[in-house]
Amino acid sequence: MKKQLYFYYPLAVLVLLHHLMMPGCTAMKRLSLGTDQSALLALKAHITSEQHEFLSKNWSSRAAPPSVCDWIGFQCSSRHQRVTALNISNMGLTGTIPPDLGNLSLLVSLDLRNNSFHGNLPEELSHLRRLRFIRFSKNNFTGEIPMWFGHFPELQFLFLDSNGFSGFIPPPISNLSKLETLNLLDNFLGGNMPEQMGNLTVLKELYSSRNEFVGPIPLSLCKLSQLQVLDLAFNRFSGHIPKEIANLEKLKELYLITNNFTGVIPREIGKLHGLKVLVLGRNNLTGTIPREIGNLQNLQGLNLEWNQIMGMIPKEIGNLTMLTELYFAYNSLTGTIPPEMGNLYQLENLQLPYNGLNGSIPPGLFNVSALRNIHLASNLLSGNLPRDLGYRLPKLLFIELGGNNLGGVIPVSISNCSQLEILDFAINRFTGPIPDALGDLRLLQYLVLFGNNLTSDPTSTELSFITSLTKCKNLVYLELGANSLNGLLPASIGNLSATLQKLYIYSSEIKGTIPSQTGKLTNLLLLDLQSNHLTGGIPTAFKDLQSMQTLAVGDNNLNGTLDNLCNLQRLAYVYLTANRFSGSIPECFGNMTSLRELDLGNNFLVSAIPNSFWNLKDLLQLNLSSNSLNGSLPLEVGTLKAVTSIDISVNQFFGDIPSTIGDLQNLLILNLSQNQFHGSIPESCGSMLSLQGLYLSHNNLSGYIPKSLEALRDLEELDVSYNHLSGEIPSGGRFRNFTAESFLFNDALCGDSRFHVPSCPRTNSIHRSRTKKVLLFVFVPLGLAAVVVAALAIVFRRYWKKYQDSKGVNIVLVPTQERVSHYELLRATDGYSESNLLGIGSFGSVYKGILNDGRSIAVKVFNLELEGVLKSFDVECEVLKNLRHRNLVKVISGCWNQDFRALVLEYMCNGSLEKWLYSDNYFLDTLQRLDIMIDVASAVQYLHEEYSTPVIHCDLKPSNVLLDEDTVAHVSDFGVAKMLEKEESFAWTKTLATIGYIAPEYGSEGLISAKCDVYSYGIMLMEVFSRRKPNDEMFAGNLNLKSWINDSLPNSILRVIDAKLLKREDENFSEKLEGFSSIMELALKCVRESPTDRLSMKVVLETLKKIKLKFLQVM
Repeated sequence: MKKQLYFYYPLAVLVLLHHLMMPGCTAMKRLSLGTDQSALLALKAHITSEQHEFLSKNWSSRAAPPSVCDWIGFQCSSRHQRVTALNISNMGLTGTIPPDLGNLSLLVSLDLRNNSFHGNLPEELSHLRRLRFIRFSKNNFTGEIPMWFGHFPELQFLFLDSNGFSGFIPPPISNLSKLETLNLLDNFLGGNMPEQMGNLTVLKELYSSRNEFVGPIPLSLCKLSQLQVLDLAFNRFSGHIPKEIANLEKLKELYLITNNFTGVIPREIGKLHGLKVLVLGRNNLTGTIPREIGNLQNLQGLNLEWNQIMGMIPKEIGNLTMLTELYFAYNSLTGTIPPEMGNLYQLENLQLPYNGLNGSIPPGLFNVSALRNIHLASNLLSGNLPRDLGYRLPKLLFIELGGNNLGGVIPVSISNCSQLEILDFAINRFTGPIPDALGDLRLLQYLVLFGNNLTSDPTSTELSFITSLTKCKNLVYLELGANSLNGLLPASIGNLSATLQKLYIYSSEIKGTIPSQTGKLTNLLLLDLQSNHLTGGIPTAFKDLQSMQTLAVGDNNLNGTLDNLCNLQRLAYVYLTANRFSGSIPECFGNMTSLRELDLGNNFLVSAIPNSFWNLKDLLQLNLSSNSLNGSLPLEVGTLKAVTSIDISVNQFFGDIPSTIGDLQNLLILNLSQNQFHGSIPESCGSMLSLQGLYLSHNNLSGYIPKSLEALRDLEELDVSYNHLSGEIPSGGRFRNFTAESFLFNDALCGDSRFHVPSCPRTNSIHRSRTKKVLLFVFVPLGLAAVVVAALAIVFRRYWKKYQDSKGVNIVLVPTQERVSHYELLRATDGYSESNLLGIGSFGSVYKGILNDGRSIAVKVFNLELEGVLKSFDVECEVLKNLRHRNLVKVISGCWNQDFRALVLEYMCNGSLEKWLYSDNYFLDTLQRLDIMIDVASAVQYLHEEYSTPVIHCDLKPSNVLLDEDTVAHVSDFGVAKMLEKEESFAWTKTLATIGYIAPEYGSEGLISAKCDVYSYGIMLMEVFSRRKPNDEMFAGNLNLKSWINDSLPNSILRVIDAKLLKREDENFSEKLEGFSSIMELALKCVRESPTDRLSMKVVLETLKKIKLKFLQVM
């Protein structure tokens, strides 16, 4: 019995301990679940908005802890009753991630994708060591990818795509030994991809496209034997595609599109027998297409577009019988299309445009019934299309064969391709009538047949095929121009698709009138009927074309007035030249504020230009030439600020040329010839700095040719012949290039003999010896007296200078018309009060002051305790005293004594460019920034090329560019400038300018030249449009502003542009993006390493003006 008690004693103890511990265990469980609840409520508290209110209605702080497992978005373990999975994806949440989330210690899966979480990831997340799945895709997280991501030993899937992560891939990522999928797509990551990535031995999928990675593909990636997907697309990778890539035997998808890879496609790629997708397009690959690609018999997608690949398409391509997508566009391929391509019976998309392929299209291609898209445009293909073309292509959506040498008739059988949406046979040699059967293509949206030898049905006087096309109810774009249609427009034209937006039937020998039924096409944006034989007037029904933006009916025989256009308020481009329109220009044209180009030349218009016309502030081109218009040009012509071309020649205008014409700063062409203008040529014409052609011949102009025209650096053509001009023909600037033809038949011009005019007489010539004697008798004694007086003045001045210096009074150093004393400066600046301090520079401070006459000034006071300050003052005085340019800061005066140096400058009320770029209270739009940089370029070109002694500024940067009340830029601060001798092109200096803006040769050797300013300008151009300083903290190691911009071109430019300037949803986004690319490409040409490779400032200025014109057309 006793033995039995001893036997049960241990069991009793265990039972007792169990009962004692039960409350504690329960308490621990509740405490842990409570911790999870606190962490989740902290997350809820950090959410600032939610689109669907899932969390606000479901996550309650009053709920008992066990109910947490019932909350939406959670999974709990059945064993521990702890949160193991958090999935709040696709809930439209905005907010940040709290550190408390790191307390979910049993979390295995964390999915936050497709929300708007932002900010940095808290380090406390590194405590979640059990995580196997992390998905942060499609949020707004920023900062660098944290190093602690390498501390998740169980992690298998990591998705960080579509965020704002920047910096480099942290090396500890390579510690994730169980990682199978790594997705870094669509961030701002850069630098070289680390070699340590080769340590991820079980990695199956690597996505890193749409970042800013550079350098070669690490060879270590070619050792990842389990890799199935390698996506490095849309980066700046360079070098050759390594042949070792053939070691990735399990690879199924390889994306290298849009990088900078060079060299040939390695033949070894043909060993990747499991490959399904191969995308190598948009690189700089050369050589030929390797035949070994024919070994990839599982391949479904092959993209080699936009490279420099040459040679023939190998016939082995025909072995890829699984292929559905084939893109070889924009290469230099030659030879014929292999007949073997007819074996690609699963092919859906065939794109071979913009190559040099010749011969006929293999008939077998038209037997590939899976084809949806055939794009063979812009090659040298010839021959006829098979008559049965349409019978075996039931799925065809697009067929584009334009820009070849194809001939014969358009096969009627194409009407059997009932799914067809785009048909483009333009610029070929097709003949015969346009088939009426095209009307059976009921889904057709784009029909493009221009530039052939097509005709209309010879049995009808009307264009009958247009009637058949009325059955195509989805038609958006119809272009039939440059054919020999030779018929009348039918009334049925009004029954064309209600969705029709653009209709081109130019140069097609069309006769008769424009049918009034055209007014039914109410969604029409563009109508082009130019260069035909149309008669009659503009139909009254045109009033219903309220969407019309472009009307081109020039070069016809149309007549009547223009009143029927008055309701078309959206018109932007109007071309009515070479018709027989009469009457006056309607007053209503002044209400068409969308007008960009108006061409009414070669008509019979009369009367004066209506006053309302000058409301067209956005007008770019105006042609009223060869009419019978009269009256004078009002001062309001100067309000057409955007205009680039004005031609009102061959009319009857009279009166003075208004001086406000000089306000047209964007004007390239001004033609006032063959009118009755009188008076002088305005001096203000010299202010039209963009002007390339000035035509004033056959008028009644008199007076002198203004010397201000010498400032027009871009002026290519000048014609002032057949006037009554007199005086000297200017000889500077572009006048050096003009010939006698520019000045023929004037009254009394004189000048250089090459202009075939007499030399100008000397006004101080004295021909009579008697007069000489009288003058000698009178002036010699006067001269001696003057010498005595001058000597006395010098002695007195020296004495007075010593006296004044001893009293602290100042003498003006800069020879201007004004003198400002030290006392006046003290009073003007309130004793150099801190409240008047505008800024502090490297050699002193600048104060605002107000002179007695109420003018605002800026006083630059030099700090004489600084080394080199006296030299800086002397240099700035020497440089500024003779410089005159609208984009240089004007010096009013300068003064000094033993203890004081100051320059008195024109006050710029809008401060510096730097202030406008980096202050949240100011903003400059794209055109303003362009104007400012054009102003700066204009000033610098003047310094380099147009001043008698070349001046190098040496310190161009945004803080040295000041803006006046009209936001016109003025270059300032010439304290470290260098004046070259006339024969010098470079010099040496020991004075350094601002780091980040100085050219390499300036910083390392002290070698300065005009190309140093060009370099600084290029850096500033990048800064102005990226809003990133060259010394921004993001730039470290090998990454700098220059390389950052360079790496963004051509496909990532949006990432470097100031986000306030361009958004994807903006109108004309692509055109604007192209404009910004042009700006950055120009900047990069300015900052080339070698000075000799950099552009001149003249070329920079011209290029920037052209870029601005393109922007004006899309803004």
